[in-house]
Amino acid sequence: MTQLFNNAQEWQTLKDGIVTLAKQEVLSRFEKVTSTTKADGSVLTEADTEMQKATAEFLMKQWPQFDFLGEESSQEEQAEALRSTQGCWILDPVDGTSNFASGIPIFSVSLALVVNGQVVAGMVYDPDRDELFAARKGLGAELNHHPLVAETPKTALKKCIGIVDFKRLSAELALKLVQTPPYASQRSIGSVALDWCWIAAGRGQVYCHGAQNIWDYAAGWLIVEEAGGQSATLDGESVLVDRVVKRSAVAATTPELFKEWQDYLA
Repeated sequence: MTQLFNNAQEWQTLKDGIVTLAKQEVLSRFEKVTSTTKADGSVLTEADTEMQKATAEFLMKQWPQFDFLGEESSQEEQAEALRSTQGCWILDPVDGTSNFASGIPIFSVSLALVVNGQVVAGMVYDPDRDELFAARKGLGAELNHHPLVAETPKTALKKCIGIVDFKRLSAELALKLVQTPPYASQRSIGSVALDWCWIAAGRGQVYCHGAQNIWDYAAGWLIVEEAGGQSATLDGESVLVDRVVKRSAVAATTPELFKEWQDYLA
């Protein structure tokens, strides 16, 4: 693991920089921009492109040794960045763009640093709530400078809030969840990065999503892991892979709850 962000001052510089840019480039445009549709059908706004541009410039100036991958980069640029032997920043400039473009105040900026196939640092900033979730590998997770630890009391699955995105699940699994829900209540908030962070914070206790990209999950995945949660794909594999390919995700606040959730989903 890189020792770069073991330095408290450097870590603070990174966090402050992302928060400042998110306020300038994203929050300032909320409810003021129009959107377009990309070739894959997803939504794009000026906030996405300007936040990515400004963040890339900030990161390259401060830490030029690392490559950069943004959601709005070309596929060729993304693949090349992930091949970097030094490390690669992975940015989702606006996670939850559909919410953002529709005036729904649930969106975030997600940034992770991947070195040798491992996420070594990650942060997710919610500009509307002014909440910064962050983690460094082996050093724990935090929310606005306070330690973030997933709930430790044993919670039965039937008493949990499940954060579940039905749209990207198989029809069979989605129907099972609707007909025989194992949890007390279900939510879908429209920002994958915040999905992960809300699990880490205990706002939901179990999570399931059928297909997300590395810029969606990289930072949030580390935050959940460092908060004491556990995750895997629906097939039981590691969610994290160092290539641009969609991955399913299952997570829970504790290992015990994770096993119960996995058993239900199997």
